[in-house]
Amino acid sequence: MSLAHTAAEYMLSDALLPDRKGSRLKGLRLELPMDQMIKFVAVGFPLLLMSLAFAQEFSSGSPISCFSPSNFSVRQAAYVDSSCWDSLVHHEQDEAGYKIKSLWPHKALPYSLLALAMAMYLPVLLWQYAAVPALSSDLLFIISELDKSYNRSIRLVQHMLKIRQKSSDPLVFWDELEKARKERYFEFPLLERYLACKQRSHSLVATYLLRNSLLLLFTSATYLYLGHFHLDVFFQEEFSCSIKAGLLHDETHVPDLITCRLTSLSIFQIVSLSSAAIYTLLVPVIIYNFTQLCQWDKRLLSVYEMLPAFDLLSRKMLGCPINDLNVILLFLRANISELISFSWLSVLCVLKDTTIQKHNIDTVVDFMTLLAGLEPSKPKHLTQQMCDEHP
Repeated sequence: MSLAHTAAEYMLSDALLPDRKGSRLKGLRLELPMDQMIKFVAVGFPLLLMSLAFAQEFSSGSPISCFSPSNFSVRQAAYVDSSCWDSLVHHEQDEAGYKIKSLWPHKALPYSLLALAMAMYLPVLLWQYAAVPALSSDLLFIISELDKSYNRSIRLVQHMLKIRQKSSDPLVFWDELEKARKERYFEFPLLERYLACKQRSHSLVATYLLRNSLLLLFTSATYLYLGHFHLDVFFQEEFSCSIKAGLLHDETHVPDLITCRLTSLSIFQIVSLSSAAIYTLLVPVIIYNFTQLCQWDKRLLSVYEMLPAFDLLSRKMLGCPINDLNVILLFLRANISELISFSWLSVLCVLKDTTIQKHNIDTVVDFMTLLAGLEPSKPKHLTQQMCDEHP
């Protein structure tokens, strides 16, 4: 019998989780995988295109090439290129006179991409400063309490096993055990009550919704900018430039209009199409982030219902999922590697379903009691013996 008790003690000691030392804040993921992907694409892609636009400008020189008259010197031709690039205005003659059309989106292309990247980074800054401090403290506390609650259950079974070994009368032990169960001494309700409070809080979910709403808003603004300004000059490769201004206004040898060609039109088209395509692909991902808040991650909760006093599902305490608790559950899922107790409890849940006496097993205390060689409830022969002694 002592060998069996020793084996049970070893089994329970191995089931205990090691105590973690030091801060675990550096290991926490404070952004969901989808949010990280959106951030890298929405912010990094415009910066990549901006680098492409600047590289093309530095490699090929002037982004326009003007066809100056043959009697112009080299310095005069350079002046024409510089003046037309500074103005970047297309002069078109019609019945009413000259019609002026600005081509400034070509000149503003790199800077508009930089502004787009900065705008897309604003939701990330909002999340970092408005939600991350509270979220990190919540996750550290909840992860620590989940692992500690599991360890408390194992230590409780260890203590029960020692009491059973020292008890000369098994009836006294089972009476004390049933009394403890009846008085709910085995339960640790602090964590469940904390999570229930988070179910009534909405600061995290409001910040998360605002972050994704801003992303959709800036994406819509990008579509409007591309459609209104880029589409208007998308196919125009040549334009007529006028340099008769200032001191050259009365010069007769200077032609009224000089034809220029945009050498960077292909880069402009590639950037416009790529931006529209990438942000179109991001829209379903952002909408998916909204849909995640419309359902509970019940798999995580069902596993941790093996802990004493953790029955958010069985008590049907989960109502509308749009609250801080659901956001915390999403981040607990993203930080599942930090939850060492999750893998242990997942195994116990599987083993519980294959156990013959699963109707007597409600918590990890009951299951580990059974594995340690103790019955989860009073044996029938002891119950009959008590009835015989007290007819």
